Amino acid sequence: MDAAMAALCDPSQPEAFDGLVKQLMSPSNEERRHAEGLFAEMRKHADPTALQLVRVIRTSPAAESRGMCAVLLRKVITKDEASLWPAITDPAKATVKQELMNAIQEEPERSICHKLCDTISELGAGILEEGGWPELMPFMFQCVQSGQARLQENALLIFSQLAQYMADAFIPYLGTLHGVLKQCICQAASSEVRTAALKATTAFISTIEAPQERDRFQDMLPDMLSTLSHSLQTGEEKTAQEALEMFIEVAETHPRFLRKQLAPVTDAMLQVAEADSLEDSTRQLAAEFLVTLAEAREKAPGMMRKLPNFSTRIFVCVTGFLLDIEDDPDWHLAEDEAQEDAGQGELFDVGQECLDRLALSMGGKTILPAASQVLPGYAQDQDWKKRHAGLIVLAQIAEGCQKEMLQQLGPIIDLCLAGAQDPHPRVRWAAFQALGQLSSDLGPDLQTNQHAKVMPVMIGAMEDFQNPRVQAHAAAAIVNFSENCSSDIMPQYLDGIISKLLILLQGGKKMAQEGALTAMASVADCAQQSFVKYYDAVIPYLKSILTGATDKSHRLLRAKAMECISLVGMAVGRERFRQDAKGVMEILVSLQNSALDDDDPISSYMLQAWARLCKCLGQEFLPYMQIVMPPLLQSAQLKPDVRVLDADEENEDEDDDEVETILLGDKKISIRTSILEEKATACNMLCCYADELKEGFFPWIEEVAQIMVPLLKFYFHEEVRKAAVNTLPELLLAAKLAVEKGCGKDISWLKQLLDFILGSPVDKESGSGFLEALRKEPEVEITGYMLQSLQEILLAVGELLEAHQLAAIVEELRQALAKSEERRQELKERTKSEDFDEEELELLMNETEQEESVYDGVADCLGAMLKKYHTDALPFVDQLMPLVLPTLASDRSAEDRRIAICIFDDMVEYAHANGACLKYLEVFMPHLLAGCIDENADVRQCAAYGLGVAAQHLGGSVQPVCQDALQRLIRVVQHQESRSKENEMATDNAISAIGKICEFQGGSMDISQALQVWLGALPIRSDLAEALIAHEQLVRMVESQNRALLGNNNESLPRIIGVFGELVAAGEDLLSLELKQRCVAILKQIQSSMPDSINQIVAALPPESQSALKTAIA
Repeated sequence: MDAAMAALCDPSQPEAFDGLVKQLMSPSNEERRHAEGLFAEMRKHADPTALQLVRVIRTSPAAESRGMCAVLLRKVITKDEASLWPAITDPAKATVKQELMNAIQEEPERSICHKLCDTISELGAGILEEGGWPELMPFMFQCVQSGQARLQENALLIFSQLAQYMADAFIPYLGTLHGVLKQCICQAASSEVRTAALKATTAFISTIEAPQERDRFQDMLPDMLSTLSHSLQTGEEKTAQEALEMFIEVAETHPRFLRKQLAPVTDAMLQVAEADSLEDSTRQLAAEFLVTLAEAREKAPGMMRKLPNFSTRIFVCVTGFLLDIEDDPDWHLAEDEAQEDAGQGELFDVGQECLDRLALSMGGKTILPAASQVLPGYAQDQDWKKRHAGLIVLAQIAEGCQKEMLQQLGPIIDLCLAGAQDPHPRVRWAAFQALGQLSSDLGPDLQTNQHAKVMPVMIGAMEDFQNPRVQAHAAAAIVNFSENCSSDIMPQYLDGIISKLLILLQGGKKMAQEGALTAMASVADCAQQSFVKYYDAVIPYLKSILTGATDKSHRLLRAKAMECISLVGMAVGRERFRQDAKGVMEILVSLQNSALDDDDPISSYMLQAWARLCKCLGQEFLPYMQIVMPPLLQSAQLKPDVRVLDADEENEDEDDDEVETILLGDKKISIRTSILEEKATACNMLCCYADELKEGFFPWIEEVAQIMVPLLKFYFHEEVRKAAVNTLPELLLAAKLAVEKGCGKDISWLKQLLDFILGSPVDKESGSGFLEALRKEPEVEITGYMLQSLQEILLAVGELLEAHQLAAIVEELRQALAKSEERRQELKERTKSEDFDEEELELLMNETEQEESVYDGVADCLGAMLKKYHTDALPFVDQLMPLVLPTLASDRSAEDRRIAICIFDDMVEYAHANGACLKYLEVFMPHLLAGCIDENADVRQCAAYGLGVAAQHLGGSVQPVCQDALQRLIRVVQHQESRSKENEMATDNAISAIGKICEFQGGSMDISQALQVWLGALPIRSDLAEALIAHEQLVRMVESQNRALLGNNNESLPRIIGVFGELVAAGEDLLSLELKQRCVAILKQIQSSMPDSINQIVAALPPESQSALKTAIA
């Protein structure tokens, strides 16, 4: 080593290393970087580095240097990827360990002691269990029993940190630990010792997995609460806040630990949360503890709902947080959304979040009654803050109380409408906040049943020019209303809405103009063709904003005008928009080529506007793709801005709204969300282009596939993964169409693309691609999306798959199903909890539905394989049957049974050749017979369909059950509720199945009654696929003069002609053009042979059928 490095490593020349430590703390970036380089070089010499750091810790008079070296020592021996510890010699290791123990006995600075405790804990976690530090445990017990406050605190802090790493190693010492911790909590004079003992106790409770071992600390709960209470009574709120954070940790990890003493614990926390004499942060933490317990549904389902008065008390408490608001003048004067929360205190935001979480976790049956006790009084109160709070409550709890609020929709809407007429503008704003959120959470029922009350009030509020923030929020509420509104409701309000929005665009404040543009866009999207009437009035204003709003303060206005034009274009359609489209796109091209600021909203709005214009113009958009794609591809490839810090490190982005921080163990992860959102938008737009342009997207298929496949495992953002999942089938379909239409590539190119997307099934650990991503996907919902996409891939290009790829796919399907079944068992275990109740069952059903969607996705994939490969797919399907057959059991959900029957239906329909699927007939047939009269309409539908295809394809094998099947199906068709909306699809399938049994199995039984029931039930109107089959069968049987149908004396002819009349009147939905021609030919033949009879029959038909038949015959 050179002389400088030798000096740094030489303990006899302390000034060299001491100088380096000072430089490492230098405010000068250049000096600090130079020192960091030297220290990195010095780390190559393990012993000198560790010993020099220890020397400074033990001997330096400068506290700053001692603290810095404590941190550096921790990093070099425990934290760095290449830890120095293995390279340090045994004598040096012994010195380091001994000096660390000496240091925490003698270091005078408490903050440095804490850093040393961190170092000891992390080093101990790595070497204790291997016998690498036998002196540490006795030393810690010695310190904690020493009676010296500083030593006790240090030892307890080390215990609490070691528990995070190796809790089970302490189980042999729990008896001693329990006594020591209890003594420190109860008897220590120092609040620091009591807090450290509380921290150690909660650490052991949180990390010990065995309940019986954990419960050894039960008797300490009152003492733990006393520590909190003592801190509050003595005014030590910072200490109390530390204690509350420890209780929150217990609530998160082992909420059931608190169950035996739940009432006193929650009462104590409620008192803290309710105490307005305490700091906001203290009250917030107490509320966080209580809400965390309410959310602990997986570990303690129903526990908090069973606690008397808890729901009402916590609801009243957090609703009271919403009163932390002042009427700040900035709220009224602001020109944009930046000051929308002006006047809101910290507790206001906490109250909103708590209400939302409580409603979602405890459910509407618990929370809405609590709200009903509070809100009427708030609505009538003289204090505007309470009237405001009551409306905010409705907005916050709607998602979690959806079902219950729908049952009281009228009174709830009346509360909002009263608020919309309130004399205070902030209350009116809150009313539109509530109406907007309710429109989202309770739609489309709200829109269908309350539009006549709600829409006039929203439209009227846009005249409030004295309060532009209220104007803008009324427009925002219209946006929410439009998103869940059917296109037949909106047209009646368009005159009023459009006229008000145009007035706002011409004379409103900028904030109101921005709101008006978003509302216009949303209304156009909802109204679709009904918007054509207003197109000529609206489009000039939008274009003038797009070209004229060029200064920096109007960037968002211009971006929203772009959004609005693109949605209006989609609404009115290609023909109407074409005349303006070229000019609009020229403006967009000009904007895209200009030097936009990084934070200009135009960029993200433009990504979406281009995609909408593409959807509107279709293939006519292709010339612009060369302009659109480069920035879009760039956005799709943005790297996530992620920083990983130690939990105790300061984060300069802490207050940045665009940065989300997640605590993960001893790490703090900061992610810039704006970059992720831009990436997600770009990926969704790429999917849109591939879907819309099909083979026109050919030039970009390979590049987009290269981007999307790695994004299947982009775990930073779910929307990015969803977009990648949705895009890949579209790319394969576009590629297939491009090959078929002569793009210059052949089928081998398509096969390579498919292989790249699916990935290698050989090396499961290092492989990449769709199948590996499916196996590793952590979110159940996205697993469902992936299975849907896999089905689309199989249908699009399944014929190109090789046997080993099919085997790999089936293995992934098997694993997806097996993992789902494991999760279901975990859900089932939760039902065994002593606190499990009806409300919890309802919440649990939502999670069960996600698992059912996974099963449904697997079934769809099997169906696609059977459709592509017929009997060759059966050996693959066989592999999953051990997981499928148990789902037929009567204790499984109706959806599970439906899916299992659908799998059999697909086997019969596509793999019946040579009786290949008959091996499953004996198992499934009883379920088809039982299923066709099941209470559940979906089960009836698939069972009836299965009976029909079995009769059609399985010959004599099903003949023994056909008579029974017919009687059951007739019961379904003749049931008094058979034509209700819920039942119509099942009924249509039962009708079709009767027809198939009569045609394919009727030779050996009397089918006359069944045929008349079948004829009497025609036409089929809901299941259009079965309609075409059944109606073709009817025409075919009449053409062949089937006597069982017609009757010996043609007595069924009037009914047949009546059905023909309905079919001809209905048009192409119910019969093809070829079938219509055959119907007409039959009618003309009857007319020529029996003119009087047919005229009498037609005259008795409804006017619509008469007109259709007369026109057809003529």
